[in-house]
Amino acid sequence: MALKIGTKAPDFSLKGTAGLELNLHQDLAGKTFILYFYPKDFTPGCTAEACEFRDQFEAFRNLDVPVYGISRDNLETHEKFKKAHRLPFELLSDESGKVCKAYDALIPLIKMPKRITYLIDSELKIVGVFQDMFESKAHIQSMLNQIQK
Repeated sequence: MALKIGTKAPDFSLKGTAGLELNLHQDLAGKTFILYFYPKDFTPGCTAEACEFRDQFEAFRNLDVPVYGISRDNLETHEKFKKAHRLPFELLSDESGKVCKAYDALIPLIKMPKRITYLIDSELKIVGVFQDMFESKAHIQSMLNQIQK
């Protein structure tokens, strides 16, 4: 079960691609943004989801809504994935799984991230959620619909 709408987004600091070190509360307060959690780089569903975010990226940029992908893959794998698929957004590495767990995006027994996408507003509250492990491309349309409400 994903975190509920209206919940304050749990704070975290994670390293990301392109040398990024992102602290949610320091770097993103005052902005609306998307965090999407996904199981693993280079798998079919995760690749389809990332490429759909890439293909729709201009719409998010026009709405001034940054996109951040989070999985337990390391930065080296993230960099390869980002380069291979020309992803214009940042990928954050949560190797420990602590952030995935804080966002209720971790499958307990196998410790693999679930596929959950959160829309977080400028006050750092969750205002949109989409969770579906198998409909990877639907996450993007759901977020665009929720942003444009």
